[in-house]
Amino acid sequence: MVRYMQSAAARASLAAALAFLVAGGAAAQKKYDPGATDTEIKIGQTMPYSGGASAYGTIGRSEAAYFKLINEQGGVNGRKINLISLDDGLSPPKTVEQTRRLVEQDNVLFMFQMLGTPTSIAARKYLNAAKVPQLFVASGATAWTDYEHYPWTIGWQPNYQTEAHVYARYILEHKPDAKIAILYQNDDFGKDYIKGLRDVFGDKADKLIVATVSYEANDPTVESQVVTLAGSGATVWFNGATPKYAAQSIRKAYDIGWKPLQFLTSVSESVGAVLQPAGLEKAVGIISIGYLKDPTDPQWQNEQGFKDWAAWMKKYYPEGNTADIYNVWGYSAATTLIYVLKQCGDNLTRENVMHEATNIKELKLPLLLPGITLGTSPTHYAPISSLQLQRFDGKNWVLFGDVIGG
Repeated sequence: MVRYMQSAAARASLAAALAFLVAGGAAAQKKYDPGATDTEIKIGQTMPYSGGASAYGTIGRSEAAYFKLINEQGGVNGRKINLISLDDGLSPPKTVEQTRRLVEQDNVLFMFQMLGTPTSIAARKYLNAAKVPQLFVASGATAWTDYEHYPWTIGWQPNYQTEAHVYARYILEHKPDAKIAILYQNDDFGKDYIKGLRDVFGDKADKLIVATVSYEANDPTVESQVVTLAGSGATVWFNGATPKYAAQSIRKAYDIGWKPLQFLTSVSESVGAVLQPAGLEKAVGIISIGYLKDPTDPQWQNEQGFKDWAAWMKKYYPEGNTADIYNVWGYSAATTLIYVLKQCGDNLTRENVMHEATNIKELKLPLLLPGITLGTSPTHYAPISSLQLQRFDGKNWVLFGDVIGG
């Protein structure tokens, strides 16, 4: 009897020990850095909700709306997304201030879709020194592919130099005797485009480019710059302006009767945010590049991915403009992030988040153009590196040519 009792006690003790070990093992599998818990993933973001680049603010709002959908569905692996998105007015000093607040006071796990080239560059050194991921920067600067010096920073969209290469090759093939005028923003964003054009033009660049005029990111207008460019006699115009200034410049060129072949930077191709304010009839014939499905294009209307996006807009972001491709952008970038977080599982350390973000294999997003997928590796920090030329016909962007791999 005593022997039986001892055996039962031993078995009970063994069971308790095993239960402790199992529980301890389960707990050990969960790894967290600041910003992550059993119930929450806290994310930081800076966005120009004010100032000359405020048209981009809808990207942050659409991402917040997408995370609301995810949270209503139970979150990611049981954790709700808490996006803290702060206004920086596209001012680099303000960006640094807001970034430090998000990391040091709000204790976010990482930064997501910080918008702007000069602003994101201003915060990059601090974030890399702190080993805080700067994920999917909302800018096409080549700076985000520098994995050797800034391994904690990665972009999302095709880079500006690659985009410029495509325009330059088109010009050489179809307008070899072109006289080219360039409008650009006086920062790394604008200079990336100029470098890309000159890369392809080579020793012909100085002959082809007859006028180059810049503007500052918070100038009130660029109308005088357009008049100057028109006076150069240029037959081709590269319009490297951000949305507010792109709308102004397209309208001004039309109003003064200047009608060169115009190339428009992809960041200003939104029908709702740029071309409608400029006047659709004034944008006819403009060439740009695409990688996302334009929400005004009727060919996508019956696709399930587009219908899902339209239903989401109606329910979660009803005040958003369904003609604005930036809302397709925000939805798609947020979808990319949710994929990464799902891959992280219960290992929500900054190191593992960065690992998963740089090991994406041929991810298909519903609103990427056919033939374009998203992929990364530890030595490939350009998630979307393919694009396609498109021309505006007065109502929609019309794709032409083949998908061009970056």
